[in-house]
Amino acid sequence: MVDRIRSDSPVLVIGLGRFGAACAGELDRLDRDVLAIDDSLELVQKWSDRVTHAVQADARNIDALKQIGAQDFQVAVVAVGSLIEASVLITANLVDLKVPQIWAKAVSQAHGKILARVGANHVIYPEREAGERVAHLVSGRMLDFIRFDDDFALAKMYPPKFIRGIGLNESGVRSKYNVTVVGVKSPGRPFRYAEANTIVTNHDLIIVSGTNSDIERFAALDR
Repeated sequence: MVDRIRSDSPVLVIGLGRFGAACAGELDRLDRDVLAIDDSLELVQKWSDRVTHAVQADARNIDALKQIGAQDFQVAVVAVGSLIEASVLITANLVDLKVPQIWAKAVSQAHGKILARVGANHVIYPEREAGERVAHLVSGRMLDFIRFDDDFALAKMYPPKFIRGIGLNESGVRSKYNVTVVGVKSPGRPFRYAEANTIVTNHDLIIVSGTNSDIERFAALDR
């Protein structure tokens, strides 16, 4: 069912705290129709002119969800994370309404397990993921870092000295450090995919892929 959902399907966002508001706002900037709901009239009024629709409603009440047409949505985001009981009840309501794709915010592993068991298709841990990302960035070696579930990661960083001024095939990055230089960003120029003969300069940034540990080792090399 998830595969059949159109990429431009309207999205129901429940909860207009920092996470929910950021999600709804970005979806709106991506030209997605958004119905954002919250039980706080103040938050609804604040966001009413920034998303397609904003409505005050208590999503813990399945009849309230029916009245706003939640059952007609293909995608929903449950952004009520800090109130665990409420987020679980809202997720269960969406499952009962047969919403095909449900994304739910969790504040702990236990919370996430409960959300998954009641029927959330995707469980999000924004605080944990942000904390892990910052841990990789505080050393100053990396400028950005994204880790995936299978220990595969992408990182943006300054290139180590030994790969500068020569083609990537000559530097032996992949054979020595098990990482791949995916792309290069030069000042004033658009991002470009790296090729075997790409030469990295002192002023470039590089995008590197590999396992978490291999990227950490590569990032620790002399800059």
